[in-house]
Amino acid sequence: MKDQRIPDRLNLGILVLQLAAIGVCGWQVSHVASGWPLLLLALVFGVIMNSVYSTIHEAEHAMLFSHRGWNDFAGAFMALFFPAPFHLIRQGHLGHHLRNRTDDEAFDFYFEEDHKLWKILVLYGILTGFYYLIVALSNVVFLILPFREDKKYWQVDQASVAFMESLNPGYRWIIRLECAAALALHGGLVWFLHIPLAHYLAMYAGFGLMWSGMQYVHHYGTERHVTRGARNLWIWKPLDLLWLNHNWHLTHHQNPSLPWPYLPQTGAQEEAGRGFLLLAYVRMWRGPRRATERVSNPHSGKVIP
Repeated sequence: MKDQRIPDRLNLGILVLQLAAIGVCGWQVSHVASGWPLLLLALVFGVIMNSVYSTIHEAEHAMLFSHRGWNDFAGAFMALFFPAPFHLIRQGHLGHHLRNRTDDEAFDFYFEEDHKLWKILVLYGILTGFYYLIVALSNVVFLILPFREDKKYWQVDQASVAFMESLNPGYRWIIRLECAAALALHGGLVWFLHIPLAHYLAMYAGFGLMWSGMQYVHHYGTERHVTRGARNLWIWKPLDLLWLNHNWHLTHHQNPSLPWPYLPQTGAQEEAGRGFLLLAYVRMWRGPRRATERVSNPHSGKVIP
């Protein structure tokens, strides 16, 4: 629709500002003292990088730029700062839209045959930043390990198996190239800017903790339905805008091809209530619950194009 077209110029301006903000943080982390100044910088960087992730998210849905080539290039470039291979996390995210709240992706539940301790570790790993660490380490894993054939490495976790089965082998080499580029970029930044490694890791820890903690907050305890199994949340309005309305998550799942500026209006028309983001995060600390309802994944084994 004409009034819901991708805002190319606006998105380009946001992307440029995000790169400038990353540059400022990179310069600051090489000069900042330890302690509270570093902690504050980590917090600011976390807020900025969650905005960057929202940009990557738009690219994953081919909604960052109208031209698909520029869309994917920009998404891949911004993902280097995550750092993560864009064509890997893109497949993971699009797969999430197919698997959401099914047995293949119900992180807040465990079944009778599951290892309860493992399910507890997975959920609390999401809450405490370990999920981000796993995604960041994927740059090493997918660079050196076989791509899809060795499913035996992932059998301990049903969600990981579903993710691996959905990966398109056609992206194998571009993913490995993106992994190598991400490692080279961050190694180069630390080396050439003379950034203390501990400071650099602390800055990214601020982002990782914030990002990881929000990855399931929009789904915890929701209806076990692929598109309805999400919720709209709110936080301080400037943050909602900075994060490109990512908290209108139910509206996004029901309208995955709708660019970010139009989510609030569409969500308001759908009369979907909004909970408070931080309260929803605290509720997740209740941990996983035992489930008896089975929700099969109708797209099981489908490879993401």
